[in-house]
Formats: sequence, structure tokens, C-alpha cells
Amino acid sequence: MKLRIVPPRTGITWVRSGIFVFRRQPLAMAALFFMTMAAMSLVSVLPLIGPALALMLLPSATLAMMVASAEAVQGRFPTPAVLLVAFRTGRQRLNHMLQLGALYAVGFLGVIALSVLFDGGQFAQVYLGGAPLTQETVENSDFQLAMWVAMVLYLPLSLLFWHAPGLVHWHGVPPVKSLFFSIVACARNFGAFLVYGLGWLVVFAIGGVLVSLLSGLLAVVGVLPPGNAPAAMGGIMVGLAMIMATMMFSSIVFTFRDCFEPPEQPGAKAPDDDATPPLPAEPD
Repeated sequence: MKLRIVPPRTGITWVRSGIFVFRRQPLAMAALFFMTMAAMSLVSVLPLIGPALALMLLPSATLAMMVASAEAVQGRFPTPAVLLVAFRTGRQRLNHMLQLGALYAVGFLGVIALSVLFDGGQFAQVYLGGAPLTQETVENSDFQLAMWVAMVLYLPLSLLFWHAPGLVHWHGVPPVKSLFFSIVACARNFGAFLVYGLGWLVVFAIGGVLVSLLSGLLAVVGVLPPGNAPAAMGGIMVGLAMIMATMMFSSIVFTFRDCFEPPEQPGAKAPDDDATPPLPAEPD
């Protein structure tokens, strides 16, 4: 396995690739993303261990979207079977994915625990405990500080796990090593990831503006009564956010493909591997 260094403009290519994959299989990609989020939400309601188990599933959910994108680029229809890809590629890789999920859960809960030091646990209760998010809570300066601290601390955590599921799945890298290689790849390609992040911020901002304009237009022409416009706008915003989040998750596999050399003998299977689809081909 060899690290690649890509120019900053590659970040825009990654954004465009995520949008392209969604346009190619919009129903399949949106349905798969919704099912992964729904599964994690259902698991999270289990008493005591639910939130931790849901966090453990995130690396596997990320891998599922990466595999689905690879399938779509190759002209195949990604089926719900890709949601289980992390659990049917051999015992060794399954164990590695479970370890990766446990490490992610520990890291994320550690970030939330540190936020408790700044607001006494208000942010943690809202995020994990289902406490109501009131206007008074939002305007509380301690709550805002805890939220920003959690966001800042989450950034390096996300970079640690950004490439890790792909490294475990396609390259067979052990979990701890995959975290190291992941953050090194992100750091060495900082320019591309900065452009990538800014690109998605622009996409989300444009989506928000379009929803605002659409809602205003529908209210003006009388399709939406003025009193119902805020509720309708909220519903549209949620739907659009789901679509854009699907696009972003669909683009992760392209960041992985361009940051690492492909596995040796990509057509061969590992001894314990019976379901490892190839990465999407590089652009000409």
C-alpha cells in the first residue's frame, strides 16, 4: 500500500464525483443512506448500550456507502445487501471492523465527555440523552462553548476514521494502523481535503438558498398558506439535507481511491474473503 499526494483541485473532483454517483442511482443511494441512518436510530433507542452500539455501526455504514458508490460507478445497481458487506467478508475482517467500531465509539464518547467540563453536561444530554433543545439552552453561553469544543475535537477524530473502513476492507490493514494511515493521508493531502470541505459547504449553502427561494415562491403563488410556510420549508430542508448528505457519503470512496494505491492483485481474493467488490476505476 502506497500513499498518493494529489493536488488541491482534486477536492472539487471528489465533490463532483459524489454528485455524479447520486445522479446515476438517486433512488438506490438515497434509500441505502436512509436505511443506514434508520438502523442506527433504531439501535440507539436500546436501553443503556443503544447509543454506544449505534456509534459502533458508523464505520460499517460508511463502508456500505463506499461499496454502494463503487457499484454504481461500475454500472451496477447497489442493493440493500451492501449494508451487510462489513459482516460477510470473512471472520478476520469482521473482527477488525468491530474493533474499528469500538474505537470510534470510545473516541466519540470521549469527545462528548470532554464537553461536559464546559457546560456541566447540557450538550451531552441533548446530543445523547434526548433532552429537549430549547431556545434558552441554545442561547446559554456554556452550552455554545461545549458545542464548539466538541466540534473542534471531532475534526481530528473524523480524520482518523475517514479512510479507516476502506483500509480495513480493501487493503486488510489492522484497525490501529488504519487510523494512523488515514490521518496521515488526510494531513498529506490537506489542500485537497480543504477544497473538498469548502466545496461541500458551498453545495449545502446553495441548497439552503434554493429551498428558501422555493418556499417563498410557493407562498407567493398561494400553493403554501403563509402560516404553513415555515413548517413546509422545514420539511423540504430535511429532505434536501438527506439528499446532500447522501451525496457527501457517496464521495468518500473517491477520496480513498485517490489517496492510496490500489490493492495488489485486485482481482484476487483473500483466503477469508468472499464478497469484496473492487474500487471504482480512476478517471482517464
